Amino acid sequence: MNDARLQQQIDAASAYEDLFVPALFEQWTSRIAESAGVGPGQRVLDVACGTGVLSREVARRVGDEGYAAGLDLLPGMLEVARRLAPDIEWRQGSAEALPYPDESFDAVVSQFGMMFFPDPVKALREMFRVLLPGGRFAIAVWAAITAMPAYAEEVALLERMAGGAAADALRAPFALGESARLHEIARAAGADDIAVETHAGMANFPSIRSLVEADLRGWLPVMGVALEESLIQQILAEAETTHAAYIDPRGRAVFALAAHILTGTRT
Repeated sequence: MNDARLQQQIDAASAYEDLFVPALFEQWTSRIAESAGVGPGQRVLDVACGTGVLSREVARRVGDEGYAAGLDLLPGMLEVARRLAPDIEWRQGSAEALPYPDESFDAVVSQFGMMFFPDPVKALREMFRVLLPGGRFAIAVWAAITAMPAYAEEVALLERMAGGAAADALRAPFALGESARLHEIARAAGADDIAVETHAGMANFPSIRSLVEADLRGWLPVMGVALEESLIQQILAEAETTHAAYIDPRGRAVFALAAHILTGTRT
C-alpha cells in the first residue's frame, strides 16, 4: 500500500474513532466483555477490532497480568488503534485465517464486524480453534434494520434520491439482523452452549447532518458507491426534514438502536 492510500485510511479511521465510536460503538463494549466472561489475567482476542474501542475495554478488564490483542484487515484502522493504545498487540489479518496458534485465548470477542466476513462460519471456526477448552466467545451484530427506524428511513431516503446501490450499501451492516441466522451460523461452526440476546441502545450524533454525511462520505465509498457532490447536498438538505423527529432539544440526533450478542463456549 502506498503512503497516500495509507494516509487516506488513517484519516478515515480517525474520523471513525471521533464520530462513530462515541455515537454508536462505545456503549456496547462492557456488555460484550461481560458476555464473554472477560476478567483479570485472561488472554483475549478482539477480531475485526477497528480502532480498538472494544480491545481497550478488554485490556482494562484483564489488567497487567492479562493479554489483549486486536486484529483487523485495514492498516489504517490499526495505525489509529496503535496510537490510542500502544500496549495492546495489534495485528493485521483476516477473521477466516487468524494468525495465532491453537488454544491461545481464554475469550474471543468481536463487535459489529461479523456481517462483513466473507465466510462467517469459517471465521467462527477459527475463533473456536484459538480458544482454550472452556473458552467463551461473544460477537455483536446489529439487529434487523426494522428495529431502528432512523436507519430504515435513511435507507428509504437513499433509495428515493440515489438509487438501489446506495440504499443497499447502507443496508449491509444489518445483514445478520435475524437471530435465527446467528443460531444457524453458530451451529454450522460447531459451537456449544449457543445463546443470542438482543440489547437496546441509543445513537447520539452531534446533528442529523453529521449522521447522514458520515454515511454518504464515509460508509458509501467504502462499499463502492460514490455520489456526486450536488446529490450529497440535496440528500443532506432532505434529511433535515425526513429525520426531524430524531432531533433532541440540544440539536443532536438521538434515536434507538438494537444489537444481538451471540455467545457460546468451546467444550
